[in-house]
Amino acid sequence: QVQLVESGGGLVQAGGSLRLSCAASTSSFAVFTMGWYRQTPGKQRELVATITSGGLVRYTDPVKGRFTISRDNAKNTLYLQMTTLKPEDTAIYYCTARAYNTYWGQGTQVTVSS
Repeated sequence: QVQLVESGGGLVQAGGSLRLSCAASTSSFAVFTMGWYRQTPGKQRELVATITSGGLVRYTDPVKGRFTISRDNAKNTLYLQMTTLKPEDTAIYYCTARAYNTYWGQGTQVTVSS
């Protein structure tokens, strides 16, 4: 069982920045493909970005050029640097860890005011 704890969410004005963190309770962090998803009320959960164990990254089109996913395997921590935030980025952001199973964090709220 892997526990994931997100932090770093909050309220920010449009154009601002936030950095989300996700601490994982596993010594095998390096082998997981890690990801960030987001969800707003009434909508399906949306993939934001992923990073493989080898460092290969993918982003959904709306965040390309504004968000950066990264990982620190020594600290068992995943990050999401978000810049030039827009009101449409408002959502609950979830961290995931995927190997044979997929684990989810509890989510952190990001609110971008216009």
